[in-house]
Amino acid sequence: MDVKRAYLLPFLLVSCLVFSQQPAEIVKNIVPNGSFENYRKKSGNIKQAIPWQQIASVDFYQEPISNDTSSQKGARTGNCYAGLRFQKKYKEFLQVKLAEALHRGTTYEFEMYVRLAFWSNASLKSFGALFTKVGYKSKADAVRSALVDSVSKKGSFINGYQWFKISGKYLADGGEKYLTIGNFSPNVKKDMIRMNIFKLGFKEAYYFVDDISLVKAKEVVEKVKVEIVGSFNVDGSAQDSVLEVKTNIKVGEKVQLKNIFFENGRYYLLPESYAELNKLAQYLLRNPSMEIQINGHSDNSGSKSKNQKISEQRAREVFEYLIKKGVQNKMYFKGYGSSVPVAGNDNDIDRAKNRRVEFEIIKN
Repeated sequence: MDVKRAYLLPFLLVSCLVFSQQPAEIVKNIVPNGSFENYRKKSGNIKQAIPWQQIASVDFYQEPISNDTSSQKGARTGNCYAGLRFQKKYKEFLQVKLAEALHRGTTYEFEMYVRLAFWSNASLKSFGALFTKVGYKSKADAVRSALVDSVSKKGSFINGYQWFKISGKYLADGGEKYLTIGNFSPNVKKDMIRMNIFKLGFKEAYYFVDDISLVKAKEVVEKVKVEIVGSFNVDGSAQDSVLEVKTNIKVGEKVQLKNIFFENGRYYLLPESYAELNKLAQYLLRNPSMEIQINGHSDNSGSKSKNQKISEQRAREVFEYLIKKGVQNKMYFKGYGSSVPVAGNDNDIDRAKNRRVEFEIIKN
């Protein structure tokens, strides 16, 4: 059984792996999961690409559509992308809570890529992004000063069914926490252009969206030295861990995360875990091409099915926390239950060693 507020029982523990490298500059994309590559499970619902939400019903794709013969079918980069549908009295929006609130007076550079679906018989004259403090609720929220909105100079956005960029600069009012993407015209019917004027009837414009980013313009980057070294004092109190990453880290290496805490028998992260995870987030932001898997492990107390479930839930919690902090790296999570112990299960100290969360290098 777990001990409340301590994922590891009190014992002297010195870190097993120390990294070192010259700190790299970070240009942080504060749109979490901006390319939709990280998701809980395969599904057509965008909610699986956490922390993205939908207004109406937004589609989520993990591979090209089978009958899409466009020259740029599928995602713009990676494998995943979203899809928004627009009809004369209906439209959909993508929405996400940003990794951090925007700072008053700061200019941000916004960018996303959009592609008209091959089955569309209409196209839109405008497409953009809205920044708000509480999320998009109604047409009244779409004030011009809060928008990065693009209007097609040639009538509507078609571009030969190929990906095109929509971008612009946004001067923050301060405190904006949400990004919403879609068409903000007061009357979407008037914003739609029929592609074949000789073909009357039902109109639909459908756009794929990928690679969304928001960064500070000419960002001054603070250089941070980080390191993963964790330990516990003899009295059981957690010491500060430092994360420092070596240059010759190899695929397959596993690094145990120290100072990660959950409630007894539950999978919710406690605030004491945030310092360690924030350092891991900084490391991943400095190494954007690295792919990792978050592994959860338990001791052998209780049933196998319960241990398997809670180890996967705890791994998923860490996975989701990193995404919400703005980590864009491709990540996976997996629970191993009690199947991969690193110590015996005969006493509290050894069982505590087996209850752990680690990250594994999948691609360097």
